Amino acid sequence: MTPLQRPLERKDCATALNLQARGGAGVSVAGYASLFGLPDQGGDIVAAGAYTRSLARLAQKGGTVRMLWQHDPAQPIGVWDEVREDARGLFVKGRLLMDVARAKEAAALLEAGAMDGLSIGYRTIKAGKDDKGRRLLSELELWEVSLVTFPMLPQARVAAKGHALDAPCAFTRALQDARTQLAT
Repeated sequence: MTPLQRPLERKDCATALNLQARGGAGVSVAGYASLFGLPDQGGDIVAAGAYTRSLARLAQKGGTVRMLWQHDPAQPIGVWDEVREDARGLFVKGRLLMDVARAKEAAALLEAGAMDGLSIGYRTIKAGKDDKGRRLLSELELWEVSLVTFPMLPQARVAAKGHALDAPCAFTRALQDARTQLAT
């Protein structure tokens, strides 16, 4: 079976999401969609550098990693402006597009703390086994990063909280102002 014939796979990773309103451009979202070296609930481990070739191919073609709602290709909810690997994992930063109904719902759920997960959709290009028999993913073709309710990698939660989680951000203040105006 060639890499293109393999089914699309998903990996989830919870993260503290930093929400910040940016005028009419949308609500900013940032976090780690994948962390290197940690076994997920399925026993898979993503190796450092697993996304390097995929991200380079996307950049060369002028392509993008899609932002979806719960891995549903019929429900794009925003755009990822930055997708990069660092020593920790796959960092993503993007915007929920507030003209999209599901993006508005996602922003409300994120703001309320009802969800905080990120998940990757990918195809495995190269994988092996580690000394404990777990699948070690060494090269992945990244297709999408979704906002999800239940992440596959629960121990990847970020302890340090972002701006929007520590203090009201512009989006939260705008919601509070709108509620106040409706109440009067």
